[in-house]
This record gives sequence, C-alpha cells and structure tokens, in this order.
Amino acid sequence: MRVLSGMRPTGKLHLGHYFGVIKNWVSLQDKHETLFFVADWHALTTAYKKTSELQENIKEVMLDWVALGLDPKKSILFIQSKVKEHAELFLLFSMITPKSWLEWNPTYKDMKYNLLKISDMEIQFRGGMRDLVKEFISKIPYKVEDFEALEELILDEVSESFVKAVFDGYLESEMLKELNVSKRDFYDTDTYGFLGYPVLQAVDILIYKANAVPVGEDQLPHIELTREIARRFNYLYGDTFPEPEALLTETPKLVGIDGRKMSKSYNNAIYFADSKNEVEQKVMRFFTDPQKLRKGDPGRPEICPVFMYHKLFTQDEKVLEIERDCRSGKLGCVECKRIMFEGLEKVLEPIREKRENLRKDMKHLEDIFDEGSEKARNIASKTLEEVREKMNLK
Repeated sequence: MRVLSGMRPTGKLHLGHYFGVIKNWVSLQDKHETLFFVADWHALTTAYKKTSELQENIKEVMLDWVALGLDPKKSILFIQSKVKEHAELFLLFSMITPKSWLEWNPTYKDMKYNLLKISDMEIQFRGGMRDLVKEFISKIPYKVEDFEALEELILDEVSESFVKAVFDGYLESEMLKELNVSKRDFYDTDTYGFLGYPVLQAVDILIYKANAVPVGEDQLPHIELTREIARRFNYLYGDTFPEPEALLTETPKLVGIDGRKMSKSYNNAIYFADSKNEVEQKVMRFFTDPQKLRKGDPGRPEICPVFMYHKLFTQDEKVLEIERDCRSGKLGCVECKRIMFEGLEKVLEPIREKRENLRKDMKHLEDIFDEGSEKARNIASKTLEEVREKMNLK
C-alpha cells in the first residue's frame, strides 16, 4: 500500500508534532511504501507575506524528520516545490473542480475565521438569526424538501454576509475594535490560493496515486474532497486515479508547559532542538495541579500535565509509585518535575545528538531531500503524462 503525507514548514518541531504525527509516520514506513513531503507551497496559503524564514524553516523540518527516525532508505522524503508537476496538475484539477465544493468545505471558513479570531462573532450571529430563518423558511410559498439543509444554507450565506458587512463598515465600528482585526487582515486571507488549497492537497495525494493518507478526524473533509475530485476526473476522462482512504490516527494533544495544547504560537513548547538546560528550565515551569500548593498537600495526578508526561517518559513501575505518592502528599511538585525531566531527557538526548550531527553536514541532508524529490518527480511525471493523454493535451 502506498501511503503519503506532508507537513507545512513552520520551524523546529516539538514534542506535540512527534506524538501527533511523526511517531505514526515512522511506524508506517516499516509496513508500507511511504512518501513524506515538506509542504512549502502550502505554507504560502496563509503566510505568503512572510517568506524570509521559509528556507530556514524547511531545513529545521528536514533535520527533525531524519533525527526522529524518518529513513530515506525506507521512505521517499521530498520538498513539494521541487516537484513542479504538482503545479501543473493543480492547474488542471482547478479546471474541473466546482467552486461550490471549496466554499462548502467545512474547514475553509473555520480556518479563515479562526485565523482571525472572528469565529465567535459568527457563531453568536448564527444563534441570533436561527429563529428568524426558521420563520422565513416556513413562509416560503414552495414545498421545502429538506428544511434543515435549507436552514443551514441560508445561515451560512447570511452569516458570511454579516461578517463582510462588519469589515466593510456597514455595521458599528466598535465591533472591529473588539476583534482587534483590520479590514486588510480579513481580505488578505481571502485569496484564491487559500480557497483552493484543498485542490492542491488533492494533487499532492493523487499525483502519486496514494492509497492511504494518515490523518486526524479534522482532516476527513479534505480526504473526501480528494476522493470527489478523483471520481470526477475518472468520470470525465476515464479511470486514472484510485480513491485514497483515510488512515485515521489518534493524535493526542500533548499539553505545553502552561497546560494548553503544545503550540509554537503559545510559546509553551519543548523542541527537539532545545538544549538540555533549556528543557530543564521549561520542565520546572510546568503547570501542575492548582490545588497542590506545597509538599504535603494531596494531589490529583489525573489533571496534572506533569503526570501526563510521566505516563509517556517514566518507567511504568515508577509511574504507579508517583501517582500513589502524589495523591498522599508524600511527593512534592518540584521533585515530581525532576523525575519527569530525567525520563524525558533520556528520550531527547540521543535525538538532539543525532540532530546536531546532521546539522554539521547540511549538504548531505539536502542531498537526501534532493534525491527524494527526484524519485518523487519520476512518479509524478508518469502520472502527469497519463493525465495529459487522457485530457487530449498531447
């Protein structure tokens, strides 16, 4: 089975990336034919104005991937933009993909609105309009076949218009001040590339005729859209693409040092590039059970972020002892963190060492990805030749 997946280059990887994505990739490469790519074109869909760090971010991802166990002898590792065939197939798929498929993609508007922190405003507006929309539909002088579907369609259109009205100045300006988002911010995300990025994702998968894509549940709409595009192409021009299946993977949300989901944007992450001293300092700042203020207070391991790390990095028999001593108050938080750090560092140290050795010879690492990109291009070019022939472009 051919498996494919990719990742945007946003910089150094942290523990959340490993447990959410990379660990599963490493396992898959031992069982299947695997291709993994750095999605640098995808990075431009939301960060097209900020490209000064793009090349450095790509190198950081390359370092982390290989240090964490992605093996160029087992997988094809490549850079998306080095396989120009993606761009041509993106153009051709754009010709046959209905615009409504992209506008209805549930993650499109969610991603856009969440990016600008305006989703709460839209949700509040939808709630306030729902009863009015129900009343409006009930007075339509035609038979309504699917009341709920029509209701959601109208709410989608009206709420979208409402958000635009706020940014275009048709409603009170105080709302914009509360959002702290400018009209320019809103329309800067409203690009063709942002709307069409699911088509590029479909290209990434179908150009290699991948059978499966490891994803979390939030990415299922993208896989279904890819399947729709494959079906449409096959219907129009003849059987060409397999319909890829989603490999649903559990992606545990590893918390950061402040108890929130680990994220670069929250500045709460532990990176594989961090030094031992940096990791120790971060561990000692970890949030713990807020009711356990001092040693002797009984703790609640089930809600403590540090105990979550013990379950991942501390020996099983020691974890049971830590849980017992935390609940009784025998174990204080400072000592608990020190034990957790020791277990965590045993995992991080060899990865850090391998990463530094790779950095000493970046030319070799770049060669690995250049060779992988050439292998990927050989596969992609054959697919594109078939596509051109089916579409009478040759």
